[in-house]
Amino acid sequence: MHRLLPALLLVSLHASAADTSLADALRVIQSKEYVDLTHTFSPSTPVWFGFGQATMSAACDPKTHMPYTLEKDGFRTTFYSMVGQYGTHVDPPAHFSASGMTMDQIPLKQMILPLVVFDITPLFGKDPNHALTIDDIRSWEKEHGQVPAGAFAALRTDMSKDWDSNPARFKRQPFPAWSLAAIRFLFDERRITAIGHESLDTDTTDTMESETWILRQNHFQIEAMANLDKVPAAGAVIVVTWPKVEHGFGFPARAFAILP
Repeated sequence: MHRLLPALLLVSLHASAADTSLADALRVIQSKEYVDLTHTFSPSTPVWFGFGQATMSAACDPKTHMPYTLEKDGFRTTFYSMVGQYGTHVDPPAHFSASGMTMDQIPLKQMILPLVVFDITPLFGKDPNHALTIDDIRSWEKEHGQVPAGAFAALRTDMSKDWDSNPARFKRQPFPAWSLAAIRFLFDERRITAIGHESLDTDTTDTMESETWILRQNHFQIEAMANLDKVPAAGAVIVVTWPKVEHGFGFPARAFAILP
């Protein structure tokens, strides 16, 4: 077990039920600092050109076609039209795999995981589009210990800083990403559960080899993450969830970190 896992996980793994209650665990959770890892999205949010922008309008009465208003109806609500892969979102395996899990089938226990963050921003001086390598992971482990089994691995590139301020730069190609070798090492050798990154894609290859491999191996990923610069390299916990759409192929997600 990773030496920097937060108190919440240490309590749940090392204490007996007789010694620790959910109330005790909740007190630990509530005493910690939280970091939102999710972008706010809107009709102007960066999105892959093949999908197009979302539209949002006042929902209307289907009989009169008049919008609901606080003044007239006492409530208001919005009609959303957008692709599932919009904003900070989940890619379930079924996004790329006919036999993969849909978003409603991903186990609840995979929605709260130890979080590790690989920061490759110091490498951009030599290579602004660096892809994380196995050597990078081993260097990280020399400082922080072995990546714990079951972890959620996030890639910090600081691309999220361009999300609102410079969306054209955010959508640049190529961009800093994952290498397939690093992805396979993390899942096959370190037995992680899922990954996430700040970009809209996992890698910059023509065949999307890393993203294709992950999803066809029945793993999920979170794309367009935010604020990874505010999370430590190890020791935090990530909580990530999404609506339970039947047979869903992707949807905006809400992710946050609980700091150690």
